[in-house]
Amino acid sequence: MALPQPVPRAEAGAGAGPSAIIRVENLSKRFGSFWALRGASFSVRPGEILGLIGPNGSGKTTLFQCFAGVTPSTLGTVSIDDRAVEPHERKRHLYFVPDGIQPWPDQSVDWVLRFVAGLHGATAAAHVEVVELLGLGPLLRARLGELSKGEHRRVLLAVGLLTPQPLLMLDEPFDGLDLRQTRDVMEVLRHHAAKRRTLFLSIHQLGDAARICDRFVLLSGGYVAGEGTLAELRAKAGVSDGGLEEVFLALT
Repeated sequence: MALPQPVPRAEAGAGAGPSAIIRVENLSKRFGSFWALRGASFSVRPGEILGLIGPNGSGKTTLFQCFAGVTPSTLGTVSIDDRAVEPHERKRHLYFVPDGIQPWPDQSVDWVLRFVAGLHGATAAAHVEVVELLGLGPLLRARLGELSKGEHRRVLLAVGLLTPQPLLMLDEPFDGLDLRQTRDVMEVLRHHAAKRRTLFLSIHQLGDAARICDRFVLLSGGYVAGEGTLAELRAKAGVSDGGLEEVFLALT
């Protein structure tokens, strides 16, 4: 993971405040003759927790990378309040925490959090709150390279929560967490979203997604199979009272 670029707090998310709607149109990615993502279109609404749902291999990571501008898309646009935003501009509007990265392995947890907080102008109160909410106090002196998968995940979540961009994207935020840790992190994310920050989560566990997300984008084989609340997806699938798993199977 490259070191995060500072975003002045007065400019962070300029033009993409709490009232902004992000629209994705026809986002597609081809690797040679293989289309990993085809014609993905959906919206991200202000202040919501949106879940990108699909099994491993469905194209979730590719969609996240193209959406964030980390990987160039073959086709498609991302617009904020009807203004197209080029990939190099998107870091002003969103912060993306990928899955499976291990930055700063020789640095302590305390150093990393202080570095990120200072880089992005986070307040001391915000720094303390994130450490307390994610239970990172006992880990502050540990080096990142010494942490377990779940501990490392919580540190990267803290990094994301300390950034100022209006949209925070988290790829598999519950991977490596046990049941209690998953529940606790969900509460932290809800607390964060209540402050009017939009969260976009990529999740392959449907049970976790149903517990945390307000709306869903269902991805299967690189295609968007549905978008909406659980009730809206039930109506589309013709399932009267099924859970997210039943709805996903009916639409894919």
